[in-house]
Amino acid sequence: MNITDFTKTPVREIYGINSFGDAVMRERLPKSIYKELKLVQDGRNSLSLEIAEVVANAMKDWALERGATHFTHWFQPLTGLTAEKHDSFISPTADGRVIMEFSGKELIQGEPDASSFPSGGLRATFEARGYTAWDTASPAFLKEDNSGGVTLCIPTAFISYTGEALDMKVPLLRSMEAINKQALRVLKILGMDVNKVTTSVGPEQEYFLVDKEFYDKRPDLMLTGRTVIGSKPSKGQEMDDHYFGAIKSRAAAFMSELNLELWKLGIASKTQHNEVAPNQFEIAPIYDTCNVATDRNQLLMETLKKIAARHDLVALLHEKPFAGVNGSGKHNNWSISTDTGINLLEPGDNPIENAHFILFLVAIIKAVDKYAPLLRMSAANPGNDHRLGANEAPPAIISIFLGDQLTRILESLSGGEKYTNGNVETIELGVSTLPKLPKDLTDRNRTSPFAFTGNKFEFRMVPSSMSIANPNMILNTAVADVLAEFADKLETAPNPEEKLKELVAETYNKHKRIVYNGNNYSDEWVKEASDRGLTNITNTVDALSEMSKEYSAELFSRHNVLTGYELESRRDIHFEAYSKQINIEASIMIELTKKQVFSAAGRYINQLSSTISGLKESGITNNTAYKKMLDTVAKNSNLLYENIITLETLLSEALAIDTGAMDQAVAYRKKVFPQMTNVRTASDTLETLIPCEMWPIPTYLDLLFRL
Repeated sequence: MNITDFTKTPVREIYGINSFGDAVMRERLPKSIYKELKLVQDGRNSLSLEIAEVVANAMKDWALERGATHFTHWFQPLTGLTAEKHDSFISPTADGRVIMEFSGKELIQGEPDASSFPSGGLRATFEARGYTAWDTASPAFLKEDNSGGVTLCIPTAFISYTGEALDMKVPLLRSMEAINKQALRVLKILGMDVNKVTTSVGPEQEYFLVDKEFYDKRPDLMLTGRTVIGSKPSKGQEMDDHYFGAIKSRAAAFMSELNLELWKLGIASKTQHNEVAPNQFEIAPIYDTCNVATDRNQLLMETLKKIAARHDLVALLHEKPFAGVNGSGKHNNWSISTDTGINLLEPGDNPIENAHFILFLVAIIKAVDKYAPLLRMSAANPGNDHRLGANEAPPAIISIFLGDQLTRILESLSGGEKYTNGNVETIELGVSTLPKLPKDLTDRNRTSPFAFTGNKFEFRMVPSSMSIANPNMILNTAVADVLAEFADKLETAPNPEEKLKELVAETYNKHKRIVYNGNNYSDEWVKEASDRGLTNITNTVDALSEMSKEYSAELFSRHNVLTGYELESRRDIHFEAYSKQINIEASIMIELTKKQVFSAAGRYINQLSSTISGLKESGITNNTAYKKMLDTVAKNSNLLYENIITLETLLSEALAIDTGAMDQAVAYRKKVFPQMTNVRTASDTLETLIPCEMWPIPTYLDLLFRL
């Protein structure tokens, strides 16, 4: 356990020591090289081998001073995880010694084997070559393992030998280029002197902590990240006593070390607190540009797991590890800014007179309405099928929350009525020693999947275990597409100012069906959303099918984000991943219930039978309760067994389907998945009947309340 005394070692001396960030580069690189590299990072110059050589040498010296022995190109294949192949700095000399070397070529490009990563048919098994390419805009960092080893990690993109994207990063970078290009066109028309527009993200990460002793006795948690069986305890989260509550000592110790490791990496971990469910927590960093935020969120998830292990804990990132209590999401706070420091989603003191804010706002409204099914797809995975629409997660219907004031402004602009902006409202706290607080433009709507929260949009649907690359790639591309439409119209308009007003009114009137400021959990909203023509895609398989539609291919190819082949391959990869996940979950469910639950039920039946026989031998004939309990346990045991056999049959049938990845995923969704619910119901009923000392695995009481 790493304990640091911050009175002796201030945070400012630790922050960023394991990150080859801007401050380190400015200190270690010659001024001319530093300036050239900044131009490369801004996309205004190409990276030369000469610059790379100087940067590589400085990076190597810095890493060696920090104890590094190896380097790796750290990338994000289509598994949704990260990958790395380590090479040492050593280079043997003729006299039997070694020198430490790291070249510009090694920095710029690596060549990991691409054959064993998901490619969706883009690469055959025998076509192994793939390339990693340095992402100059994302800082290199040092990863320390538990044994004291240190590795220099270089964030990279991953492409095939024939140039197709094989990772999460390449399409994300392309989407950032697309929105930059189209936003600059719009801002030029508005007379703004801007060279670059970037999208930024602040992802809030939710997770559970469980004791490793209990985790190791739950094979379902170990293999799938969630409990496939388990009845609710007598107390869950209904008392609201965990949310923002005092953090227990063991969790606090874990968080303290987690913060230390993240701060050393230059990840600005800002907020931590208890979440709603027992043993559920949240951590939130400060904003970064999309690609850097994506890298750092992946690193944060890795660090969560590593530090938890040091405390004999396990960090669970699954969207729904426990049935009946809150699931975990990743609130994706997205904004768009200029290189001159302007947040284009900042309303300002008078939003109605802020032309760029209003124009970008309606562009996002249109993008979310037009491409809602793709945004839903970007948040689709098996875990989210359990989470969405339950226990404070947003529903599967995509809608936008704007708040009353912004909605009134847009209604005014679209209807030609004058909007009067009165004095800024204040909140009266009723205590003389406390100040009056200015009232925000909007309240918060925790039920909305896509909410405006002051100067950004919060996409609350993103799954907790998923990379944020895909949701942000789709969001960037969708908004870029609408901005391109706007630019086309404004550039050819005789009077751009009048055209802008017309565009705002026309766009809002056509797409305001997506705006909803009410309770997204209500049954009334489901009906109203249907009447408005909004989609309600309730499961991953249906969501992934959107990638097969023509509009999807046209969108991504139009902005050079994904080729048709790349999009098709990703669709198949996601379908295959879904099928494999459900297959694993069903398989471990069968193993757990057949070998452990069913056996425990048999032991209890035997105990009850012996008790009844003993009572009868003792002359006690009034044993109705024991007989009824015996009948109940036997009945549910039979039901469990029948459901297990049915699940085994359906699983075999789904596994045998060879007509395509989509067909197989449909079978898992429509046949295997519902039958798993039947097995679970029977098993969970038995858990409520069988004595605690006879139940073979840790219960929800152990997992959620012992920390």
